[in-house]
Amino acid sequence: MFKRLRLKKGVKVVMAALVLVSVIGFTENKQSGDTCKDIVIRIDNQYDNYFISESDVLSLMTAAGAHVVKGASFRDLNLKEIEERVKSDRFIKKAEIYKDLKGNMLVNIDLRRPFARIVQSNGPDAYIATDGAILPVSDKFSARVVLITGKYAGQLVKNDLMATDEGKKIYGMLRFINNDKFWKAQIAQIDIDKKLNMTLYPQVTKQYVEFGQPYDLEEKFKKLTIFYKQILPKKGWNTYERVNLMYEGQIIAE
Repeated sequence: MFKRLRLKKGVKVVMAALVLVSVIGFTENKQSGDTCKDIVIRIDNQYDNYFISESDVLSLMTAAGAHVVKGASFRDLNLKEIEERVKSDRFIKKAEIYKDLKGNMLVNIDLRRPFARIVQSNGPDAYIATDGAILPVSDKFSARVVLITGKYAGQLVKNDLMATDEGKKIYGMLRFINNDKFWKAQIAQIDIDKKLNMTLYPQVTKQYVEFGQPYDLEEKFKKLTIFYKQILPKKGWNTYERVNLMYEGQIIAE
C-alpha cells in the first residue's frame, strides 16, 4: 500500500514538471511571436529591373526611419498601414506583409516592369509599365525600352494609360510590339502627334514608317512584315527612306 502511494506521488511530480515546462515553453514562444524579431523581404524581379532594393522597401516600411518595425510588438504594428506605405512607390505593383510563427515579418514584393519610356523636351521623362501605369524615371537603373516622343508625349504622363480611350489605344500598340520578339527588337522609337498618328523608327534600317493611328494593328504589321522580309532583301536595306502603311491593302515605299 505504501509503495503504491509513493508511485502515485512520483507520477504527480513528473506530470507537474511537464506541465511547468510546457507553460514556460508556451510563454516563451508567445512572447517571441509577439515581437518582430526580423524582417524578411522577398522581391519578385524576374525581369532584372533594379529600380527597387531591399533597403528601399525597408525605408518605405519605416517611413524613412520615422517608425520602428523590427523589435516592435506586433500589437503595436498595423500591417495594412505598412503595406500602404510600401505600395506608395509606383514601381511596386503588389505588396503582402504578414508574420510567421517564429515572430518574423515576411514582406513579398511584386514590381512593375517598364516597356516604354516617354521622352519630353519640356518636362521630365517617364516610363510606361506593362499594366499601363506611368512611372517616374530613376537614377538607380535605366531600362532599355522603346522610346515615345512627339507632341502627344506630354499628355501621356498625366494619367495611367488605361484611364483614357487614347491611352488604351497606345497601350494596345505597345503591348502588341512588346509581345512580338521581332518587333520588340526592331522598333526603337515611336513618335506620336496630336491626332495619335504614329511614326516608327527602326533600330537598324534607315527608313521611318508612317503607321497612322493605332488601329488594325495586325493588318498593318502584316504589311510591314512583307516590306521587311520580301521587299527590302530584293531592293536593298537602305533603298527607301519612308514607308507608309496608312492606306488599306497598300504599302507605299519611297
